[in-house]
Amino acid sequence: MICRLRKSSVPWRAASRAVTRLVLASAAFRQANRSRRGMVLVIVLVTVMFLSLAAYSFAQFMLAQYEAADLTGRQIQARQLVDSGVEAIRLFLVQDETGQRDAGGVYDNPESFRGVLVLDSPDPAARGNFTVLAPTVNDLGQFDGLRFGLEDESARLNLNALLLADEQQENGGRDLLMGLPAMTQDTADAIMDWLDDDDEVREFGAELDHYSSLDPPYQPKNGPLATVEELLLVRGVTPQLLFGADVNRNGLVDPQEQGLAIPGDPGDGSLARGWSAYLTLYSLEKNQNEAGQPRIFVNGTDMAALFAELEQAFDVNTATFIVAFRQNGSYSGSQPASGQAAGTLDLTKEGKYPITQLLDLVGKRVRVKFDGDEDSSVLESPFAPGLAMTAWLPTLMDNATVNPEPTIPGRVNINQAPRAVLLGIPGMPDDLVDKIVSARAQFDPLDDSPNHRHETWLLTDGLLVNEVGEPDLATMKTLQPFLCAGGDVRRAQVIGYFQDGTASARVEVVLDGSGGIPRVLLWRDLTRLGRGHALETLGVEVDD
Repeated sequence: MICRLRKSSVPWRAASRAVTRLVLASAAFRQANRSRRGMVLVIVLVTVMFLSLAAYSFAQFMLAQYEAADLTGRQIQARQLVDSGVEAIRLFLVQDETGQRDAGGVYDNPESFRGVLVLDSPDPAARGNFTVLAPTVNDLGQFDGLRFGLEDESARLNLNALLLADEQQENGGRDLLMGLPAMTQDTADAIMDWLDDDDEVREFGAELDHYSSLDPPYQPKNGPLATVEELLLVRGVTPQLLFGADVNRNGLVDPQEQGLAIPGDPGDGSLARGWSAYLTLYSLEKNQNEAGQPRIFVNGTDMAALFAELEQAFDVNTATFIVAFRQNGSYSGSQPASGQAAGTLDLTKEGKYPITQLLDLVGKRVRVKFDGDEDSSVLESPFAPGLAMTAWLPTLMDNATVNPEPTIPGRVNINQAPRAVLLGIPGMPDDLVDKIVSARAQFDPLDDSPNHRHETWLLTDGLLVNEVGEPDLATMKTLQPFLCAGGDVRRAQVIGYFQDGTASARVEVVLDGSGGIPRVLLWRDLTRLGRGHALETLGVEVDD
């Protein structure tokens, strides 16, 4: 019995173990299933995190692209604002002198050239403006600050006209250059050698032998310059001397630029903007009178036509004297003058005696034989010397000329030129420079009075007198080929900008107003150098 019981318990134990294993397996399954459900949750959370990060990164990337596209668009618009500024200047210069003066003039005109609104917007920060700037010359003849207007190129020294100065006076070109601060005779003659068309070395100059010995070698230009920057190829010219401390070319020495050392700097600020501030390639003036008509060329070959033009512009006595002077030359004999012209000239007679300068007519006499007269007559010049010059000299200078060309290049505007340029004019006494700078501080640089329209105001205002206190005609004749009282080519920096400061463009432009429609002679993009000036200086408009 007992044996049977033992035998029957074997299946029961096997079943018990099977049940135990099943229970354990079920528990293990449930545990594994719970672990798998936790892992899925983690995977889901990680996936959501990466998707969110990707979405955020994409949104940030798109925002950055939008801002970049907006900034690029604004930068393009800023360049168009500059274009608008240049076109506004051209439109201003199309007016005649009276129209320009009535509109505020070109010298300092904030109403026309400061913060001019081009692109309007309800948001003041999104408005686009342009401003036109030029350097100011103070009462001491030094560069000092800025103004809202245009710079007369004739207030600069024209490099391509230096050889003409040599024709007027020995070493005239060198003398003009020697007025520049820190200029040496070696560098001045090297510049002249670079410009002239020969290989002969000047006294202190440099020609092909010097430049061919450099590494790498090159040849001198031996011709007119295309840009002022070409001077960097000339012996003795360095970037520091040419551009000074004005690194960003804004016309000022900013605080961060003040520590820059310039070799040879005299320390008076005259070299702060370098030689480039005094130099040009473009200066010229119209050979026209105040009414915009060509001046009468007194050395014309047709005596009848010359007489008719002079009679219309002046009077019959003046016409008779000038034509008689051309036909017979100056008379220095003892025959007394017969007073006013009282006869008819033989206008078929050739004009053998050219007039070198209009001032050659002052105080002279001519001997002439009128048609039908048996005896010759002596005529006194209608252009009397002394204080009487104030009455007739402006009229003579405005209506007559010894130059047949429609424009006259390279002369220096004594009404606006800085002291350094005036000092280099051949034959210019140092004390006369002081007098000019002092006198012009008393009148507007664009003074439209008849006396100040021409360089001869040095005589009529009593600045240039001889030892006996009379107008010094001799010195004036020496100076006159180099002087004028205003040119017709203008330079300015035009800045286009948005009022929030996000985008801007800046160019330096030179415009030739000597023809009917002003044309662009130089367009130099300065945008890479920054806006150059604070928004408050350029002008911003804020709604109340």
